Amino acid sequence: MFMIVRTATSEDETDVTELWRSCNLVANYNDPAVDFRFALLGPNSTVLVGNAEGRICGSVMVGHDGHRGWLYYVASAPDQQQQGTGQAMIEAGEKWLRERNVIKVQLMIRNTNTAVVPFYQRLGYEESPRILMSKWLSKTD
Repeated sequence: MFMIVRTATSEDETDVTELWRSCNLVANYNDPAVDFRFALLGPNSTVLVGNAEGRICGSVMVGHDGHRGWLYYVASAPDQQQQGTGQAMIEAGEKWLRERNVIKVQLMIRNTNTAVVPFYQRLGYEESPRILMSKWLSKTD
């Protein structure tokens, strides 16, 4: 299968967010459409999509803080898995970061999605022992 990777446009929002839903990447506390729009508007972020056979079959949201790059919403359509789509999306995200002189890339895996760990390990990713802390900020703070 031949796939072209390109930067998403606002017209891709519905297809991309449906892809994320089909891959079980959407959490009940995140609105994927808001995440998509935010990434496209940010100066240090974007969404890359893989197009094959006339449809979006892969994605990666990529961004950086000037020091570390992050990959989010790495998706391969369920009928395209095990065909190199996910790897192509990871490589595209890494390339995007390298072009911006970001030398470290990170991603987080929810504990409900640990089946993907071997995939990332095959691509050279390793666990980083860290304590992840978070805080929910209300919109009125």
